[in-house]
Amino acid sequence: MGNTNTKPFGVKDKIGYMCGDIANDFTFIFASSYVMVFYTKVMGVSAGMVGTMFLLARCLDAFTDIGMGRIVDNSKPTKNGRIRPWILRMCAFVALASFLMYQSFLVDAPYAAKVAYMFITYILWGSIFYTSVNIPYGSMASVISSEPKDRSSLSVFRSLGGTLAGILIGMLAPMVVYYTDEAGNKVVSASKISMIAGIFSVLAVICYLLCYTLTTERVAYVPKPDVQKKTFGQTVSALFSSRSLMGLILSAVLLLLASLMSQGINQYLFADYFKNTAALSVYSLLMLPCVLVLSAVSTKLAVKYGKKECSLIGMFISAGLYFIIGVLHVKNVWLFVGLAFLAMIGMYFFQMQCWALVTDVIDDMEVKNHTRDDGTVYGMYSFARKIGQAIAGGLSGWALGWIGYDELATSQTQEVANGIYNLSTFFPAIIYALCGLALLLIYPLSKAKVEANVKELESRRK
Repeated sequence: MGNTNTKPFGVKDKIGYMCGDIANDFTFIFASSYVMVFYTKVMGVSAGMVGTMFLLARCLDAFTDIGMGRIVDNSKPTKNGRIRPWILRMCAFVALASFLMYQSFLVDAPYAAKVAYMFITYILWGSIFYTSVNIPYGSMASVISSEPKDRSSLSVFRSLGGTLAGILIGMLAPMVVYYTDEAGNKVVSASKISMIAGIFSVLAVICYLLCYTLTTERVAYVPKPDVQKKTFGQTVSALFSSRSLMGLILSAVLLLLASLMSQGINQYLFADYFKNTAALSVYSLLMLPCVLVLSAVSTKLAVKYGKKECSLIGMFISAGLYFIIGVLHVKNVWLFVGLAFLAMIGMYFFQMQCWALVTDVIDDMEVKNHTRDDGTVYGMYSFARKIGQAIAGGLSGWALGWIGYDELATSQTQEVANGIYNLSTFFPAIIYALCGLALLLIYPLSKAKVEANVKELESRRK
């Protein structure tokens, strides 16, 4: 790898990289929220079958994520870069596959036909086409710039892009997808969910093109000598032997487990404990100012004190605040919202910097192994995050069962309501503390180590 003589890193790169994550989330967040809704409420497929599909797809992702990473690492440079062209090649395919998932022309077909179509379109979208654009996108950060400060900025803007997409989908989709029937029930419209999926697919393509156009690859690729080329098995073995990668994966999985679990339980917390679902909307909207505040200061803090150092302190702060909220057993919903907003800030710092930590891991592995595998490392990290998402999705349902939640009851007992409150506070407190410990004790890339790796790689490239 060597720096190319191109225009300097700037705002265009940040905006372009942010657009890439907005594009990803126009299909990913929408699928996370509405694929099960579409197939259970419109197509009549059982929730168990949809869950089975999710599980099988995650197993397939173990091969496609890492496999796509290997393809990216072995890609030949073009005049437009080595990794960026994958965004252009695959963006239309992932958008089309997403749109096809929400088609209802088989609503009256045999059950087996509906299940087969569901499996085929979901795997085409998630395990093949989404992977083929997401792995290159995630790998791009390490070739847009070699400077830790720039990479930290890219990570912040990526998180900001995901937040903006999530808020847009969260606000717009429910207004379009649902309608009220004569009995006053909220019903899913098959035609409207297909329409909004198509709109998000078109917007995704536009944002992918902006990502491709506005970003620039500055770290040039130098082909590996044959003696440095490794087999797939050797590469995977090197990944598992990397303390920095394993530490990052463990902390990222713990972060996802706690944050996604909280998102799922909060639906029940505000409905069954506080009995105020309107406050949930306010609570969700607070995510935006939280991210905006951190986007203004997190890069400066990371540069001055280190990404690892600030992230682990943030996790311990969040853990402590959630524990205090749990002990207080707050009854006032607005006091809870305010305290929870403060608790989110520490967690969001790590969430905004985690993508920059991946590029630090890639550098660290290059220093140790004398080979650079941007795509393969990111593919491994991406797969681990999907496993965390799958565990969190199942754990929410299991935990409600453990505390005795009654799905058929219109009102839960006070004991169950208190159990929901404890889940929403003490669980993230424990998991965020474990995440901070993983960063402290396992993840080795301190500010000094990252700077030493950057200097070593600069020396080698010269």
